[in-house]
Amino acid sequence: MHKSTDSRPATDSRPADIAQVADSVQGFASHIPETELDDLRTRLQSARLPEPETVVRPKPDPRRWDQGVPLDDLTELVDYWRTDYSWRDFEDRLNGVGQFRTDIDGLSIHFLHRRSSRTDATPLILTHGWPGSIAEYIDVIDELAEPTDPTAPAFHCVVPSLPGFGFSDRPSVTGWSTDRIAEAWVTLMGRLGYDRFAAFGGDWGGVITTILGGRFPDHLIGIHTTYAPGVPGGSLEELTEDERAWALDAEDFWTHRAAYAHQQATRPQTIGYALVDSPVGQLAWILDKFAEWTDTEDSPFETISRDRLLDNVSLYWLMRTGASSARIYFESHDSLDPDLRVDVPTAITMYPHDIEKYPRALSEHHYRNIVRWRAAERGGHFPSLEMPDEFVDDLRAGLSAILAGNR
Repeated sequence: MHKSTDSRPATDSRPADIAQVADSVQGFASHIPETELDDLRTRLQSARLPEPETVVRPKPDPRRWDQGVPLDDLTELVDYWRTDYSWRDFEDRLNGVGQFRTDIDGLSIHFLHRRSSRTDATPLILTHGWPGSIAEYIDVIDELAEPTDPTAPAFHCVVPSLPGFGFSDRPSVTGWSTDRIAEAWVTLMGRLGYDRFAAFGGDWGGVITTILGGRFPDHLIGIHTTYAPGVPGGSLEELTEDERAWALDAEDFWTHRAAYAHQQATRPQTIGYALVDSPVGQLAWILDKFAEWTDTEDSPFETISRDRLLDNVSLYWLMRTGASSARIYFESHDSLDPDLRVDVPTAITMYPHDIEKYPRALSEHHYRNIVRWRAAERGGHFPSLEMPDEFVDDLRAGLSAILAGNR
């Protein structure tokens, strides 16, 4: 499925000394065998599809998705995946950025490492969630490392694949909770020579980032998150009308729109059979969330390219991680310590179409040193894909506030 090497990929033109990290870190180049891509195309060609949904509405209308992914939308995307999409383009991009693997606690962890040429650059780890992957950051990592504006802050970017995701190993035993992953990230950054670093994340990445800030303050310069939950059952009496609407929407999400999470938290193996056996099933499972969680009127492709979404889905399919990625819910669903306190400088951004938005008044229970809090005017659950330029600007502003808080 892939190969590992003892040096940087040949497509990486940066100086060799930049690649010299700890002996326990090995360079990695991905190359999926052509037979795997042929098998994918064959399965797409022979896929059995159900009849159309019974909710029939003209485009554009988000209610077209009330029963899930519409048949016409899926059929069109399956055809594109089979005939026009290029996995090799994405693979070349990953190899060009710089890929590595290192063994931590018995598991080989894959990560991108994009160092900046700037001597004043700050180490930054960016963590994805589900149904995302390292593909979420592929369009922003260069600008973060080498900003076009020389006055903008620069970052040494580390983007790991969560255990059971992408090119990281799939755990064979239980125990890889978000707390254990956060601890592994501290080990990873230390091996790269980054004893103190900043962290960013959303979704599960936001949970892990929060744990980093709360449990490992000696290693964290600060954190920036798009997921900043308050205490379950917290009082809404002191909130404004808009803040109360946010809190109630988060409650409604978990009550009426989170069947996927309950399935993956209770029976990840069962859904895993379908996801690992059927590329169309894997595509539909992920596309449904991209459609619902993006700031769009009808389709996620109003803001995210088909190729980038298929990069993400292909990574799940080709690495057979439908079941293993679902197990993060089994390991950590509703497990964030309600008494965890984050005292390091914290930046929080709430995007209007994200699935869980919490008012600052509720978030302050966990986050005790908020140096920047922003409610964005647009954007959803995948801001780095939906609006990469605005995402970079916001992340820089948050991290700049964090850095200022350390002076």
